[in-house]
Amino acid sequence: MPQDTGYKNTKLEKKAISYKNRLNGWTVARIAEDDQRVVVARFRSKSDADGYIQHLRQLVPDGSFEMFFDSQILIA
Repeated sequence: MPQDTGYKNTKLEKKAISYKNRLNGWTVARIAEDDQRVVVARFRSKSDADGYIQHLRQLVPDGSFEMFFDSQILIA
């Protein structure tokens, strides 16, 4: 039986993408000069994000970084 491999259900794809993005809620951001957050990385666990921010602070001692939980991740 032939299958339609070109079929795409956009509603299901959007839900899958949003679920995948929700898994990585812990966010590490660099604070820019104009006090805006520039997202550097996202992590599933707080401890992973904390370890990465410590690593960034060692690599870039003059940089300003923060960690936060982003519960409303927007999909571009």
